[in-house]
Amino acid sequence: MNDQRVSRRTLLTSLAATAGVSGTAAALLSNGREDGGPSPAAPVTRYSLHGRHQPGIDTPQQRYAFFAAFDLGGTEKDGGAVFRRLMERWTVAAERLMSGQAPGPIPADRPDAPADNGIADGLDTSRLTLTFGLGPDLFERIGRADQRPRRLRPLPGFPTDRLEPAWSGGQLLVQICADDPQVISHAFRTLRGRTPGIARLRWSQQGFLGVFGDATPRNLFGHKDGTANPRTGTAKFDQTVWAGPDEEPSWFSGGTYLVFRKIRMDLPKWDTSTTLDQARSIGRHRDSGAPLSGGHEFTAPDFARTGRDGERLIPPDSHVALVRDIPMFRRSYNYDYGVQGITEPIDHDHGDHPHDGPAHTHHGGGHDAYDSGVLFCAYLRDPEDFVRAQSKLAASDRLNAFIRHTGSAVFAVPPGTRPGLPLASALLPSP
Repeated sequence: MNDQRVSRRTLLTSLAATAGVSGTAAALLSNGREDGGPSPAAPVTRYSLHGRHQPGIDTPQQRYAFFAAFDLGGTEKDGGAVFRRLMERWTVAAERLMSGQAPGPIPADRPDAPADNGIADGLDTSRLTLTFGLGPDLFERIGRADQRPRRLRPLPGFPTDRLEPAWSGGQLLVQICADDPQVISHAFRTLRGRTPGIARLRWSQQGFLGVFGDATPRNLFGHKDGTANPRTGTAKFDQTVWAGPDEEPSWFSGGTYLVFRKIRMDLPKWDTSTTLDQARSIGRHRDSGAPLSGGHEFTAPDFARTGRDGERLIPPDSHVALVRDIPMFRRSYNYDYGVQGITEPIDHDHGDHPHDGPAHTHHGGGHDAYDSGVLFCAYLRDPEDFVRAQSKLAASDRLNAFIRHTGSAVFAVPPGTRPGLPLASALLPSP
């Protein structure tokens, strides 16, 4: 054993270099300077609702996400007024939360209720973003059907859908993203605390990502998810995502659409399939993300290239082949809710047991009761592009043997706002 003593500074510097972290992160690891003084605080990244676009779309993707859909409350006659109250409350709360301020008192009949639940006290904003969307049914409800974005309409049903009403649809959506799930929980409780009497929670879902740095994130199939995304800040990204002034109502210029799908994965079936079957279902190699036609992750797939047997290296019914040339920006998250509704033990002693059927139903126990997969989120300037892609996927995608679409919704995401104005202010009636 080498008994040469290593200084604390040398050790921390080595750890930081090995992990690929910055000098600021190394200071955080030491939890203080060698002279005993406190380390300088790491810079905090904060986002704002103010600007041409809402945050949470072209901002770097955070580790955790929470999606909540609401339906407007009130009566048929006061839809516009109720919508105004809600957007005013949510806008102020979102501005304050993202800037690191206390959200302010909850509107309530209980003056003695605490102004905040305190669960984020001592935490920074963890790159918190709040993004708001409007569903197809909202505009008639608030008396503004004439101002509904032209491309906003409910998604059609697809042959392979197995949708659950419990997590589909909605008149309003809140997407909350951050690097700390407790910050997200605080933000959601803050927003929900401002809805009694004016909105009802319809469904919620929460997801996560691994820490992949600058690499493309991986889904629970182990494959990279988002390789074909346009890069933010480029003309291609802008053309893919943002609504232009000549194609929508003027108030929606700079907005976008969000297609949300909850997709359950049959992970036991996937994990026991062959490496070749997995790769040919996706059309890419799992380890590198490269297309089966050769190259690296970002090499353009050659869909015409054949192997020695004369068959195409990328099967025409692979996922990659079917969704090529579909303009969208994916910002998806994994989810794993574990076993749902198990009432009987699962016997894993037999390797050839089926993965569905009467003994493996959602309520009877078995693999079908394990709810995990991907919260598919696609931002795009025309939801019809998603419809075109999903129609092809539903017809022949090899992945259909391993996935099931169980939730679905579409929302128009308004542009950002200016200080002193609520989001979607052009839709709000006079106070």
